[in-house]
Amino acid sequence: MAKKSTIRTNWPKYLLQWGTLAALIFFLTGLAAKLFPKTGAVNPEAYCPFGGLEALATYIQRGSLPCSMTTMQIVMGIALAAAVILFSKLFCAYLCPIGTVEDLLLKARKALKIKAVNIKDGNWLDKLLRIVKYALLFWIVYMTVSSSELFCKNLDPYYAVATGFKGEITLWMSLVALGIVILLGFFINRFWCKYICPLGAISNTFKFWTWLLALVLLWWALALVGLHISWVWLLGAFCVLGWALEVFHRKPKLQILHVVLDEEKCGRSCYSCQKNCPYNIDVPSFGKKVTSVDCTLCGECVAACPTKALHVGVAPVAKKGGWRKFIAPVLAALLLAAAFIVGDKFELPTIDEQWGVEEGMKLETVKVTGLKTVKCFGSSMAFKAKMEKVPGVHGVKTYVGSHTVVVSYDPSVTNAEAIEKQIFVPSKFKIATPDPEQTPQLKVMTLRVEKMHDKMDLNYFGLQFRDEERQVYGVESEYDCPVVVRVFMDPETDAPEAWFKEIVNRKKLEVKLANGGINEIPMGLEFVKMEPQVDTVATADFLKRMFSPFKAEYSGKYPSADTTVIRKRAEVYAGQPQYILEFEDERYEKPLITRSLPYLSNHLSKEEGVIGTYVVLNGNLKPALQIRFAAPATAERIWELMTMPQWTITYKDGEKTEDARIGFETPGVVHPYAVAE
Repeated sequence: MAKKSTIRTNWPKYLLQWGTLAALIFFLTGLAAKLFPKTGAVNPEAYCPFGGLEALATYIQRGSLPCSMTTMQIVMGIALAAAVILFSKLFCAYLCPIGTVEDLLLKARKALKIKAVNIKDGNWLDKLLRIVKYALLFWIVYMTVSSSELFCKNLDPYYAVATGFKGEITLWMSLVALGIVILLGFFINRFWCKYICPLGAISNTFKFWTWLLALVLLWWALALVGLHISWVWLLGAFCVLGWALEVFHRKPKLQILHVVLDEEKCGRSCYSCQKNCPYNIDVPSFGKKVTSVDCTLCGECVAACPTKALHVGVAPVAKKGGWRKFIAPVLAALLLAAAFIVGDKFELPTIDEQWGVEEGMKLETVKVTGLKTVKCFGSSMAFKAKMEKVPGVHGVKTYVGSHTVVVSYDPSVTNAEAIEKQIFVPSKFKIATPDPEQTPQLKVMTLRVEKMHDKMDLNYFGLQFRDEERQVYGVESEYDCPVVVRVFMDPETDAPEAWFKEIVNRKKLEVKLANGGINEIPMGLEFVKMEPQVDTVATADFLKRMFSPFKAEYSGKYPSADTTVIRKRAEVYAGQPQYILEFEDERYEKPLITRSLPYLSNHLSKEEGVIGTYVVLNGNLKPALQIRFAAPATAERIWELMTMPQWTITYKDGEKTEDARIGFETPGVVHPYAVAE
């Protein structure tokens, strides 16, 4: 019997599957951001169940979460595991974008009347290929737990496409993975899902959850008797056990739902069910219940059966029930909704660490929210390193989802206010550049603000003035209780207290994105008061005050007697004519450029005769990039190096060639370097 389309009869599956894919495309292409600027931005890994399971494994082993993972991803992973244990691989059937693409490729191949390449279940090639996803699972989880970095992003084809190949990917891995999904997926039904997907390996192993439970209990029992086995061996045993059960057992039977067969109605001759199954499962061979490890309850076999002998349920039934086609997709949608709700209700700490705690020490805690610089595992560890240097502090918890920290301290040594002062980072933010000739002096207004903890708070506060009619040139913060915020303004601008209060108390900042959307950043500052005095500052002093210089000077290996020594080039070329190649440009104080300066400096440092790279406020009070050099270096050679399409950067693990991070259009001006006396 010829294969028939199942789209009409199995429409709930396609509605959920294609709807999920369409929603992802809608958000990740930026279309949502253009149509709904305030709510359209989305993080491609925000709801990834595999990332959540990796994060959970890292949390269990290390007590910390990798990257910027939050409870939301973990709950998504737990929901996936619960669905597999109770029902089946519902995520694979109804929600996974890669699975949907694989199914679309299958339909495209059928439409083109190209014959599929079928790998028979249970033959040597099938068994061998099934090892791949377990090997990948071991590698990915091991690397993630070991480094607290979400390693799957290096090769995840979904993540690579979702970020436009601009995320934290390894390009060749991502391209190979995408090629497997598209090319092999076109000729072999669900090739990625069946043989490559590490999440498929986890899901298949969870189908044999009693064996998995026995493995964990054995590991725990051995630990109780003093035989502590590394988590790496447990991970390896999980992967080996999963592969062995998938290949040699193949029939998990403890799920609640199955594809159920009415044997009286089945003629066992048409095999429409097997022909339409994405995994080519021989449905009639299982008897009353399909217990194949590959079954996802996608409903394709049910929809294709001409005698209506199949349905999704618990046991065979005699009565008709078209509603049964809704069971699996509705369960998938409900579990997804439950994960959204639960994941939003509580938060696990990204790190939870203590040090130097002595017996009998009674610690107290101080909680600080809104620390926008605490946004991932790396920034959490940097915050911990900072707190370790504070006398009396003995512990740190960070919650990157809400940008919150909880610091434990000894009240006999320090107090909450002193810790908040240590957490606080004085900052400055230039909003616009005044002309010193037209406006020689600026007016300084002083505000008192609560809940301003780090530099990002001040930056976001300053950004709000860009859309205001009153001319504000910059802001700076200084620790006090409440925090002191100075606002530098045009001296002719009237600035009433009510205006400042309205801006400070705004609940969100709207930032325009390059794709036309708007990113909403929560604020949460609290206005306390405006000081009555009005100060003034010279515009030239303001420009110097707001400027952050950059300085990098180089060393090299030089012969000395019978050996080679490291010497500063400034010393090597002392007494020789030296020059400055200068590029005056306002952009040299923009964050996008300043973040790239160390890479430019690294690239230039390899040229003999180049002594240093600087960004200064020059005599014209303009930002200027300056390269200091002496012979054998020349201005022409330095210009050639700066305008190369690729730079050579030296890292700890060796040199790498990368695309140039800054473009230059106009050659600089050369003038003699004046040695300071």
